[in-house]
Amino acid sequence: MDFLHNVDIWWLADKLLMPLCILIVALFVGINLNGLLKKKLRERVRNDDESRIKNIFYNALQGLPISMCLIIGLYWIVNTSTYLPEGLVRVFSYLLFTVVVITFTRVIERTLSGFVTWKLESSGEVSSSSLLHTIFKVVIYASSALIILNEFGISIAPIVTAMGVGGMAIAFGVQETVANVFSGLHLIITGQVKINDFIKLASGAEGRVTDINLRYTTITPAAEGSVIIIPNKDIAGAIMTNFSRPRHDVGIVIPIGVSYSSDLDLVERVTLEVAREVQTQWDDYNPDDSTSPLHPAVLYQEFGESSINFWAVLHASVYTKQLKIKHEFIKAISKRYREENIDIPFPIRTVMLPEDNSLDEFSFSKKKG
Repeated sequence: MDFLHNVDIWWLADKLLMPLCILIVALFVGINLNGLLKKKLRERVRNDDESRIKNIFYNALQGLPISMCLIIGLYWIVNTSTYLPEGLVRVFSYLLFTVVVITFTRVIERTLSGFVTWKLESSGEVSSSSLLHTIFKVVIYASSALIILNEFGISIAPIVTAMGVGGMAIAFGVQETVANVFSGLHLIITGQVKINDFIKLASGAEGRVTDINLRYTTITPAAEGSVIIIPNKDIAGAIMTNFSRPRHDVGIVIPIGVSYSSDLDLVERVTLEVAREVQTQWDDYNPDDSTSPLHPAVLYQEFGESSINFWAVLHASVYTKQLKIKHEFIKAISKRYREENIDIPFPIRTVMLPEDNSLDEFSFSKKKG
């Protein structure tokens, strides 16, 4: 109570009212400007280049109006207040400068990341992954930190030198982690593996590549529900089949055998008809497109022991569709062959018994013994 008597309440209210009003107005203006940015971002749903560029800018600027309006309001309060000590004003000025640099750094990082991701995805030469984004952010924010330190009067030359020496020491201590980082960069830059590629390693692991981060590559098997996590250096040094390179379509080879009495021209015509129907129904196949690489084929191979064997070659536009296409083709071709009286024989062996029935005697003696 003695404190309240000694403090001029009206003087305190007068000194706090103006700063409070400035902050409220600044926050109100910032929220409304940010709302306009979100509205513009929702309006631009087209995929053309101009709209994509504007979307990148609008997305990068989200949150900036609120931050900048609050910064301007605080800067106004600090520099117009005559009752704050000079040292405290200087501290507030340094803090505001730091917030301004970090805010604009975030905008720059979002903008450049958006452009890089867009260009990589549109070119198809290099995949965009969390590893690239992480390295990108580290470089940009490290540069921002050096700018802030330089503004505070802290010499950055010793820091850069210490970082270089310390980085070498750390690299020797975490060689495996460093190897994984550089292996991941090698995979991304060379284009050996990209996000959404379907790969199979010599170890038997296979699936769709969902991410390449600082240490690991994440693979999702065809039967999704689990993930396979493999160190980047193991991926880079492994014998690998990439089913998405150089094209995404996958050939499906199904061996079939028909009886020797079959009309091979009829077999070929019926098999191709069924293959086209299945690919049209279960994939993006257009049988009228002469330039399509997905046309099925029939290739006779050999005279087998009880059948003439051939390959029915179908295609799937992407790796994940091959199992379904193969499943549907086997059902459809079996039904169509029965309708066309085309026989798929099972192996038959003819056993010649000796005329003196020695085999029967041998069998009888074995049973008796």
